[in-house]
Amino acid sequence: MSVFDLHQGTSPIILGLPHTGTEVPTEIWGRLNDNGKILADTDWHIHDLYAGLLDDATTVRATFHRYVIDANRDPAGVSLYPGQNTTGLVPDTDFDGRPIWKTDEEPTEADIAHRLETFHAPYHAALAAEIERVKAIHGIAILYDCHSIRSHIPFLFEGALPDFNIGTDEGKTCDPTIESIAVDVTSKAEGHTSTLNGRFKGGWTTRHYGQPHHSVHAIQMELAQSTHLATETPPFAYDEGKATKLRIHLKSILTRMEQFALETKR
Repeated sequence: MSVFDLHQGTSPIILGLPHTGTEVPTEIWGRLNDNGKILADTDWHIHDLYAGLLDDATTVRATFHRYVIDANRDPAGVSLYPGQNTTGLVPDTDFDGRPIWKTDEEPTEADIAHRLETFHAPYHAALAAEIERVKAIHGIAILYDCHSIRSHIPFLFEGALPDFNIGTDEGKTCDPTIESIAVDVTSKAEGHTSTLNGRFKGGWTTRHYGQPHHSVHAIQMELAQSTHLATETPPFAYDEGKATKLRIHLKSILTRMEQFALETKR
């Protein structure tokens, strides 16, 4: 299997898609229990939601599922949110805290090391290469990391998640103007709720690559799946009507960020 799908564009915007993949190698699939095989924690249809929103944007999409290894986690296994419930580099449970592996089939340290080398590292090598390529063209690169999650997950957070969850690690990962664009568009999106650096402050990808002092900016957008799915349970169907309305706001964000990048001097 190919570890990632890559589309090279000439825009200063790069779309990262670490969690839309659903491919699981046969030998790993056989170790998942029935709950794990639902693949419930997929960022369902996010690549479809963003498709065609910005002409000539670069996209780097992991094809493997996050249960194989999570491409948005620190390869050293360091928690993104110390003291809070979360899932790790190779998850033991789903987002509801329920086991995903058969008894005595949990991944070993050797498994994790192999998956880091086979899946995690190649995805990030491709993403890093695209950031450098785009920066060489424009003198600036903006990595917009695309995510989604169920709107109600008591194991991870209380109540309903806002529709738009912007993460910049408290403003550390991007220019303030980039953050402001996302806040402005989402706060004015009629019928939607939004927050900045709430429960989700940006994953390892955003925190690792976001280096504004080197003209590389990163921002994470975590969408509640209620904004674009018919249901947040199997079969996790895409809702064209919801998605069409949501895409208007997402396109506005990306277009304005691209304009900012093009107007920024080297």
